[in-house]
Amino acid sequence: MSTKTNLTYADYVAIPDDGCRHEIIDGDHFVNPAPNLYHQHVSRHLQLQLLHHIELAGLGVVINAPVDLQLGEHDIVQPDLVFVSHARRWIMTPSRIKGIPDLVVEILSPSNSEHDTKLKRSLYESFGVPEYWIVFPDDHQLLQLVLAGGVYVETLCNMEVVMSVSPHTRVDLKKVW
Repeated sequence: MSTKTNLTYADYVAIPDDGCRHEIIDGDHFVNPAPNLYHQHVSRHLQLQLLHHIELAGLGVVINAPVDLQLGEHDIVQPDLVFVSHARRWIMTPSRIKGIPDLVVEILSPSNSEHDTKLKRSLYESFGVPEYWIVFPDDHQLLQLVLAGGVYVETLCNMEVVMSVSPHTRVDLKKVW
């Protein structure tokens, strides 16, 4: 008979720094290699637009990876970008974000696409993250998921402007790719 070890934040912070992204989802440990350069290019261009439209406008804080986002006792992830509004700023601690942010952005890499599109999507939906973007850099697409009635509603965006729900923020995808 085997028993599952439900890892916690204390276990997470004890993992040695090896240059990889470590996450704990439902108590299980997951490891992904560092992202490729194009992934970082896309991340930087999205972050610049979000920074301009959100942070510089005084609406909240945009944080890029690596950042620890603890959604529950056994759920600690490292999204690529996170937006926390001033109304939710209390979830920001000196060591991590501990609670539900307004927006989470994950940019796919060949090594993590199923992890982000299935496992983390389900995680974010179950915890009630209001908006989740999955970015497909090689396809020049962004899947916008907005929580409605506890379920994500999808909008696939190509070479157009994405309107974030909260706050109403415009991201020009032509400036991302």
